This record gives sequence, C-alpha cells and structure tokens, in this order.
Amino acid sequence: MNTVLMVILAVVCAIVIASVLLQSGNSDGLSGSIAGGAEQLFGKKKSSGYDAILNKITIVSSTAFIVLSLVIVALAQ
Repeated sequence: MNTVLMVILAVVCAIVIASVLLQSGNSDGLSGSIAGGAEQLFGKKKSSGYDAILNKITIVSSTAFIVLSLVIVALAQ
C-alpha cells in the first residue's frame, strides 16, 4: 500500500512541476507587481484557455499532493 501511494505521489509531483513550469510568467517588473494585484482583484486580467487549464491542473495536482502526503504520513505511524 505504501509503495503504491509513493508511486502515485511521484507521478503527482511530476505533474505539479510540469504544470508550474509551463505557465506563462508575469514579467511586468516592480510596477506590475504593485498594480497587478489590483487588476486581478477586479477581474481585468482574464486568463486565456491554455493558462486557465494549466491553472486548474496545478490546483488539482497540488491538492492531491498535499492529501497524498498526509495519507502517507498517517499510514507510517
């Protein structure tokens, strides 16, 4: 059981790494980082289809990573 969960965790780790690296960067500089939060808050920056899919994949896979990590630690005790 532990080995199966560790293999699944390794696959999820690879998915998290790939989805984060494939996302487009926010290269606005210092002024963009200050004003960028306000634009995202009021919805002026909408993500395109590709970025939205990668964002959802990142959220789901990172949640799965956290849950699997907690399950493995709980089973080890």
